[in-house]
Amino acid sequence: MTTKQLSSLFVFNLLFATTEANANARWYVVNDSVMGGISNSQVLQDDGNLVFTGNVSLANNGGFASIRTLLDVKNQNITKIVLRVKGDGQTYQLRLRTNEYMDGAAYTRSFSTTKSEWLNIEFLPEDFQLTYRGRLLEQQPTISFKEIKQLGFMIAGKQAGEFRLEIGKIEFKN
Repeated sequence: MTTKQLSSLFVFNLLFATTEANANARWYVVNDSVMGGISNSQVLQDDGNLVFTGNVSLANNGGFASIRTLLDVKNQNITKIVLRVKGDGQTYQLRLRTNEYMDGAAYTRSFSTTKSEWLNIEFLPEDFQLTYRGRLLEQQPTISFKEIKQLGFMIAGKQAGEFRLEIGKIEFKN
């Protein structure tokens, strides 16, 4: 996994090393099939961007698709995350975890996209809510970005059908 440090800014290399044959393999797909659903998704590379695409089905109590990757921000004093994304008009979640477990609570923040338009979206620690399997947890500690161990994207909220989210950049700023 590589990160590039530019003074007070981390730019996360989305494909980690585009010359590696299995560069996309470091992003993990986690769909509702873990609970009996039939949604599907994949991670692709297109023109240097990460593409999260697939189909969400509400059949069999399904309704979500997600991708995630392990991350090491090296305990930097990160105060803001900036995404550059191009979506399909649907709403997605940026999901952060402070551990490496595949299940458990995640800090989430939804963001809307505009069809076929690049957007820059900024996130502060206080923007995130701690959730577990779609439910807001009673305790709401503020996340410390320097403790992020996983980063991911999810589409949920009964948004059935095909989807496509391009991620051009993930920046960690201090």
